[in-house]
Amino acid sequence: MNTTPYVAREPDAHGHIHYPDAEHAVWQTLIERQLKLLDGRACPEYLAGIEQLDLPRERIPQLGEINRVLQAATGWQVARVPALIPFQTFFELLASKRFPVATFIRTPEELDYLQEPDIFHEIFGHCPLLTNPWFAEFTHTYGQLGLAASKEERVYLARLYWMTIEFGLVDTPEGRRIYGGGILSSPKETLYSLSAEPEHQPFDPLEAMRTPYRIDILQPLYFVLPDLHRLFELAQQDIMALVHQAMRLGLHQPKFPPKAA
Repeated sequence: MNTTPYVAREPDAHGHIHYPDAEHAVWQTLIERQLKLLDGRACPEYLAGIEQLDLPRERIPQLGEINRVLQAATGWQVARVPALIPFQTFFELLASKRFPVATFIRTPEELDYLQEPDIFHEIFGHCPLLTNPWFAEFTHTYGQLGLAASKEERVYLARLYWMTIEFGLVDTPEGRRIYGGGILSSPKETLYSLSAEPEHQPFDPLEAMRTPYRIDILQPLYFVLPDLHRLFELAQQDIMALVHQAMRLGLHQPKFPPKAA
């Protein structure tokens, strides 16, 4: 996807981004709806991060508010980007401990799903876990690896990201929980991912890299970490050796129908 109707909002001379009331209302609808669903479904580390960020309900937060919390917690910051950015920019940002945030929010017509990552997805879905040192370390390592990777290697790294940071589940002493930002920012996927309908597999990075996915459907398969610390352990492994092994072995058959032309 190379085009989008969305345009990221620019800050004024003081660094403040102004959003119309209608867009603040979309944020309030999204955050209040999602917070009701996440108790007993989101992992404890995410809920602790939400508490630290103390996101406003009635307005879209300013990036500086997020930066103050992330910087103090793990040394991360968020960086304002356009609606879509190239892989190279994405990896450059992660490698420098900056998480990309597009400063637009979805329209009411696309309240439940949009393909582009908007400010609600990035801040509500991902930023709470960037307060966690294990998650933050994995994300930083991932960015460094992606920056040095070839185009072909990046495709396999993208699958690892999708199956962890975007759509990962984790087992906790209280039961199976969500940590992937793509799930945490979606009411439908929040309920669906923990149901008996999709397949759940124990997390294996090699298998994750070999698993095709589509961005426009509910995921047929989720990989489940034994605990969130597993991401930190993965960051200490030779991930690129796993990438090369996955490239030699090739992809599994998709668990979904092909996209209609």
